[in-house]
Amino acid sequence: MEDFKITRVYSDKNGESRFEDIFYPVHDNGLLGVISDKITVKDVIFRKVTPTYDSFHNTPQRQFVILLDGSVEIETSLNEKRIFNSGEVLLMEDISGKGHRSRNVISEVRHSLFITFHDQPRARIDEVCL
Repeated sequence: MEDFKITRVYSDKNGESRFEDIFYPVHDNGLLGVISDKITVKDVIFRKVTPTYDSFHNTPQRQFVILLDGSVEIETSLNEKRIFNSGEVLLMEDISGKGHRSRNVISEVRHSLFITFHDQPRARIDEVCL
């Protein structure tokens, strides 16, 4: 079975926000299906955004964002756009730099889940994100 795909949004050395597809390795766990190794996290935050949500910003902290419903378009500072749908996972890391734009694709309340990280060295996550 394929590894678990996550889209990373990060700032490059020039402060430009970019996308990168990364893959967490998974392994067979019998009746539970395939699972990844554990990842240490800090907090879980539930979020709702208004139907008209449209914002250019940096992420406030390194975090996973799991889309629970709806669709969001994310635009990097280099004008690259991608649409993400319910069930997709983003790894947001553009804490500094020019930031990214997020907007609802459909004008309705959208629900998501933020899972924040403890302050960990960047290399630790890179080891997991093969």
